[in-house]
Amino acid sequence: MIDLVDRAGWRARETRGEVVLRARPLGVKIHYVGEHVAPDIVTNHSGCVTLVKAIQRQHMDVNLWADIGYTGLVCPHRKVFEGRGLHILPAANGKGLNADHYAFCALVGDSGLVMPPPLMLHGLVDAIDWARSEGGAGRDVKGHRDGYSTTCPGKWLYDWIGRGYQRPDDDASGDEPVEAPPWPGRILEYPPVMTGEDVERWQGRMKRRGWSIVVDGRYGSASRDVCRAFQREKGLRLSGKVTRETWEAAWTAPIT
Repeated sequence: MIDLVDRAGWRARETRGEVVLRARPLGVKIHYVGEHVAPDIVTNHSGCVTLVKAIQRQHMDVNLWADIGYTGLVCPHRKVFEGRGLHILPAANGKGLNADHYAFCALVGDSGLVMPPPLMLHGLVDAIDWARSEGGAGRDVKGHRDGYSTTCPGKWLYDWIGRGYQRPDDDASGDEPVEAPPWPGRILEYPPVMTGEDVERWQGRMKRRGWSIVVDGRYGSASRDVCRAFQREKGLRLSGKVTRETWEAAWTAPIT
């Protein structure tokens, strides 16, 4: 569940105007601050509030935007600060790119606090889930640099997105077995195409193990083929279906 700090909670300045999104966004783009971030915000939440307010000031007084450019911002304490909010056009993705994706900024930079702490990663996934469940966002999760010339969101976050933007509990190296997350209670199979967070979680784990698979939350023919190949490799019942046995093996079976 998202721990949302609304605009009143961080005493945001009043917006100078907003544009309501006309269509459902394709998903979200992840950003970072892109400059030095003081490491002490990890233990001092008031520093997170100060940083968010400074970003709004930069966007409004220097960039001359109507408001802070992000849909939301995520701090090391698993709190999601409401920026422009859902259903409102962001400004941070780049000219011509804002209508397609919400924009969420992780409060890490290119020096100081560079690597996002585990609670921040949880907060980013919380924000993605929020954008999907309440903001109508599609399945895309990309970095700011996708489609725009920038280093944002930095190597660490960009690699995390590429691995399937897993929660820290699921993002351990695939080189060693780990405890499997709870069985979702349904068999993933195709046809027809099945969608859901359980599909996305399994796809992300398989990608982390080294399989070539798109993490899009859609269990179609490509996911079925990966499943079947994995079952063959591990000596499991060859069905192309993610049964409980196959689900658990994705985490507990060693890479061979």
